Amino acid sequence: MHILKQYRIFRAKKVIVKLIFLLSGLLFMIQTNTMAKERTFSPYNFMTTPDQQSLRYGIWYGSKKKQKGSILLLSGRREFMEKYLETIEELNQEGFNVYSLDWRGQGLSSRMLANRHKGFIDDYEMYLNDLNMFVTKIVMPESVHPLIIIAHSMGGHIALRFMHDHPDLADMAVLTSPMIDIFASSLSRRFVKLITRMAIKTGFSHSYTIGSGDYTVEKFKGNELTSDPVRFADTQNAIIKNPDLALGGVTYGWLTATLKSIDILTQPGFAAKITTPILMVIAGNDKIVSTNAQKQFCTMLPNCKLIEISEARHEIFKETNAVRSIFWREFNRFTHVK
Repeated sequence: MHILKQYRIFRAKKVIVKLIFLLSGLLFMIQTNTMAKERTFSPYNFMTTPDQQSLRYGIWYGSKKKQKGSILLLSGRREFMEKYLETIEELNQEGFNVYSLDWRGQGLSSRMLANRHKGFIDDYEMYLNDLNMFVTKIVMPESVHPLIIIAHSMGGHIALRFMHDHPDLADMAVLTSPMIDIFASSLSRRFVKLITRMAIKTGFSHSYTIGSGDYTVEKFKGNELTSDPVRFADTQNAIIKNPDLALGGVTYGWLTATLKSIDILTQPGFAAKITTPILMVIAGNDKIVSTNAQKQFCTMLPNCKLIEISEARHEIFKETNAVRSIFWREFNRFTHVK
């Protein structure tokens, strides 16, 4: 009887051990499957540049039943892809695949300085090279035509230079509040150039410009970006979820590179070589970039249509429904979306 009892106990232990192994395997399969689904559904990925910097990019696919083309979405300074999720969803619903990236020094791409809040770039050629790599390796191999560039502010500036260098890449472009110039007068530009030149020569390339600093939570009242309080809060809510997205003010290095790139963009004859059809949507109440420079530049482009939304502030995509409805109406007319 004693031997029989021990045998039963031994058998019971073996059954329990088998059940534990079986349960563990099942849990592992569930966890692995969940992780795989997360990887499948995540639109974000990373690529490495020749100088060993990490660039984060995203791809969002529209409905295959009504594919209308592809969008190359280029954001402005301080921005990141999460800020455009509403716009991306709207484009997906219209049947567009959307491709975007965080510029180096922004979002979750590699930051250039130890203090990740400092906005810095050595030269805009770095932005152009990164964009060319992204377009060549990721966008072009799978994009559905027409390929339309949508670019905002600094992204619009980079897009113009990119279209100049690659005239046959995009079928058309829509630029919102493009950064043609950041000064209202030539006198202001000359003064700032003098200050930045002195700062660079004395070793302050990585230092904040006067009045700039680390990222701080901004108040809606008095902001110059949008008149919509809900969309204004989108940026801050995204940064609360992931503080690494935050970016502060600009350095003298960034300002120097920007002034140099503005000089390249606005040199005589440059605009005339940008042959891509362009819709330029400017904000009538823009306090960030020069609207006069935008209007003048559009007249120098071979194929540019300009629309001014009088009540809009700088960030048209984050504006009120009334402003955004004007934008989408003009976008549909220009791109012939039905």
